[in-house]
Amino acid sequence: MGHFALAQSQPVAWAVLVLSAVAIVGLAIASIKVRGVGIGIAGVLFAGIIAGHLGFSIDHSIMEFVREFGLILFVFTIGLQLGPSFFASLRSHGLKFNALAAAVVVLGAGITLAFAALSGVDVLSACGLFSGATTNTPSLGATQQTVSVLASQSGSAITPDRAALPALAYAVGYPVGVFGIIGVMLFFRKVFRVDLGKEVAAFRAEQLQGIEPLDRMSLVVENANLDGIEIGDIPGRHETGVMVSRIKRNGAEEVEVATERTIVHKGDKILAVGPRRQLEAFRLIVGRESSENLMRVPGRVAFRRVVVTRKEVLGKTVAALGLDVLYGVAVTRVLRADVEMTAVPDLQLQFGDFLHVVGDEDNIAKAADLLGNSLQALNETKFIPMFVGILLGVTAGLVPFQFPGLPVPVRLGLAGGPLVLAILLGRIGRIGPLVWYMPANANLALRELGIVLFLACVGLKAGEKFVPTLLSHDGLFWLGGAFAIALLPLLAVGLFARLALRVNFIAICGLLAGSMTDPPALAFANAISKSDAPSVAYATVYPLTMLLRIISAQILVLLLAG
Repeated sequence: MGHFALAQSQPVAWAVLVLSAVAIVGLAIASIKVRGVGIGIAGVLFAGIIAGHLGFSIDHSIMEFVREFGLILFVFTIGLQLGPSFFASLRSHGLKFNALAAAVVVLGAGITLAFAALSGVDVLSACGLFSGATTNTPSLGATQQTVSVLASQSGSAITPDRAALPALAYAVGYPVGVFGIIGVMLFFRKVFRVDLGKEVAAFRAEQLQGIEPLDRMSLVVENANLDGIEIGDIPGRHETGVMVSRIKRNGAEEVEVATERTIVHKGDKILAVGPRRQLEAFRLIVGRESSENLMRVPGRVAFRRVVVTRKEVLGKTVAALGLDVLYGVAVTRVLRADVEMTAVPDLQLQFGDFLHVVGDEDNIAKAADLLGNSLQALNETKFIPMFVGILLGVTAGLVPFQFPGLPVPVRLGLAGGPLVLAILLGRIGRIGPLVWYMPANANLALRELGIVLFLACVGLKAGEKFVPTLLSHDGLFWLGGAFAIALLPLLAVGLFARLALRVNFIAICGLLAGSMTDPPALAFANAISKSDAPSVAYATVYPLTMLLRIISAQILVLLLAG
């Protein structure tokens, strides 16, 4: 009984001990693989259920705080990472992915209605199963709020014992939802004989569709109309987005740096950088392609990759920066979030951009100083912007949205609010002195910490009554209902997406995890694909799915118990 005395006298210390033990055991379980397949991060949930069943519990208030804060850390770091690429993904796949995710929600709600009508279980437990089997905690909160409103009405048949049913059914359904979606992913992987390496590569290619890779072309100036004009004034230069980095004068033996203000003459050779299709269009304007590779011609020309880390230059365009005027160097390419693009004059710079700078070594060094080029700053985790973002996200999650016919307002909650704000802030990049950039290692560490804390608490809470409820008569019905609510929509939509729409397996995993608003499933999908590719589809559907699940949970209560 010593540990129970410690729980009473030192609740914080006891909570840390229990959560640490659950995390250790859970992560050890997560590392176990059979034929290369394991349950991944869901092992922490499993360890929590075991600990809860054995009687280990922590203070309720501490558990609630740790669980919600862990969830906030997880969704915020995901949103921050995906912000720069989220809107491009939304334009390319958003409508299709969100329609599929909405289908999962609607099918789940329909199955819940059918289960409540056919099984004879209490309708409030069916509403709890809808939240638990779809691993959506905010919808449980919405369910409980609606139940409270109905219970407060005079003549209501909702007793305190009945009002507690949604939370208990949620606890039974949640593990089914977590393990069920992981099972569906493994099932699809087996049935469709998925080659994960090829699927990840194909998904990356889809994401980059419309973004052409950059190439080089050496050109001879033969257009007499171009003789004596500046490179920046060559017709079609800005329209094609082609950059010119080097020039070899007619009859010269060495190359020079070419900037926007460099004057060209007929017979000069220039090195152009841009997408192949745009280079061909630029060639028709300039003259003809040269067989001489200007990259190999000697001269006082060097190039370096310089990273943007100085706050003063963030948000400025390449043209406004004026590196060609200040130091006689040319910026030809920009690498941002694994996407390489030409440094067109109106491109705004963001923290962490890598610029391909061409010029004299000394002048490149001066340009690097202006841009920052500090690996220490790049790898530094800035916590003030992070907590400002979390504050704004939590505030956004508390904002009520009133819908006609619903007795209580709808909120994004502590999961949806931080995610949406993080996506927006990651896309904006900077507001005043605040820069929303987080090094990859720090992002991953905080993300893993968040999901471990969240799952440990969910498991501990579910484990208290999990086995007794599961073995009871109602528990067996609940278990069957949870399997139907969790698995049937996923199987139906997943098969349709793969067979009819030919959706990439990696996208399906992220889509299904997002449709269930299931962070453990996303973590599992990222682990088996050995990439963050599923996170793109997850973030694409998450905001709409979260809203639909919160609204549908309240509608179910009104339809079944109103």
